[in-house]
Amino acid sequence: MQWIGLEGNMSLLTDMVADRRRLQRTVFLWRAISAIVIVLFVGSLLGKEGMLDRGAYVGLLTVEGVIVDDRKRARAIDALVEDTDLAALIVYVNSPGGSSAASESLYRSLRRLAGEKPVVTVMGGVAASGGYMVALAAERIFARESTVTGSIGVVLEATNFVELMRMAGIGHETLRSGPLKAQPNPLEPMSPAGREMGQGLVEDVHQMFRKIVGERRRLHGERLDYITDGRVFSGTSAYKSGLIDAIGGMTEARAWLKETYGISDKEAEREIETGHSVGFSEWVGAFLIGESDFVGRLALDGLVSVWHPSVSSAP
Repeated sequence: MQWIGLEGNMSLLTDMVADRRRLQRTVFLWRAISAIVIVLFVGSLLGKEGMLDRGAYVGLLTVEGVIVDDRKRARAIDALVEDTDLAALIVYVNSPGGSSAASESLYRSLRRLAGEKPVVTVMGGVAASGGYMVALAAERIFARESTVTGSIGVVLEATNFVELMRMAGIGHETLRSGPLKAQPNPLEPMSPAGREMGQGLVEDVHQMFRKIVGERRRLHGERLDYITDGRVFSGTSAYKSGLIDAIGGMTEARAWLKETYGISDKEAEREIETGHSVGFSEWVGAFLIGESDFVGRLALDGLVSVWHPSVSSAP
């Protein structure tokens, strides 16, 4: 009987030891899982410039390629107005321009921000036409000596397939509510009235562009006429003509912010995420014709402020 009792106690003890070991393994497993979750959570916060990435910073907004409407970018800029950590914004412009309306919209968004925070523009290889309009939103404009800028003007293009259709034996008729409806029309010649209407649109937007240039660069009269006739300038000639404030890049922009606003050149820089991504159709366009701004070109409205769209986006 004693041996039976002893064996029973040994069996009970073995079960207890096994249960304890299983409990220890379970506790260890849950601790490991918790540690992994915490590490992943902290890493995501650090990677998103979020809760753990606080403190004053200098924002960097990049405007590259053909300028089209971007509501996400507009919302991102509007949010910066309320960002108490934003010390200043540097706008890097490397764009030949784009839609006149989109360029104006981006300019006005940046002007609203400039009313609350210091805004500086640094031009890349090209900051022309609508790209130059965007640059004008800043308090200070820097460019390289070889930067291509200017091309201040507006274009309304109308392609005509009438002769091609005639050769192909294709006819076309249009029923319209008035003589200027569907003008210009690629399927028929532009009428004199349609041409006059289109030229009026071009002149209206050009005057708006001229007004912005005159106000922001304090230019008027013959000097304003000279720089807004559509010609392009190198960075050197742009400086001499009063289109920019200084020759330089990011380093010079940071030095100016430090001298003017006391913003340390050691202050962290943070890229402003606008949410823009390259879609499938844009990849297809780039593959077929070697242009990464393929969709951007298709998305342009009728009135464009653009110079030489085929431009590299080298920083």
